[in-house]
Amino acid sequence: MNNSEKIINDIQEIIDFIAANKVAEANSKLLEVSEYLDDLLDTTEDDDTMIELSKYQVLLNHLNLKINP
Repeated sequence: MNNSEKIINDIQEIIDFIAANKVAEANSKLLEVSEYLDDLLDTTEDDDTMIELSKYQVLLNHLNLKINP
């Protein structure tokens, strides 16, 4: 599984937690994925990869607003 697939699966898990009204679990997973994504962004030098990762970062920010209004 590559980084994008892992992030997509983790984001789906966050969405599932939100749908099940499991806010604590969603928030915990969101923090975990955000840290992982930040690490990837810090270590990548490829512009295309940075652009793709940035899209996930925007999605995580929206999910954060959904979880923590």
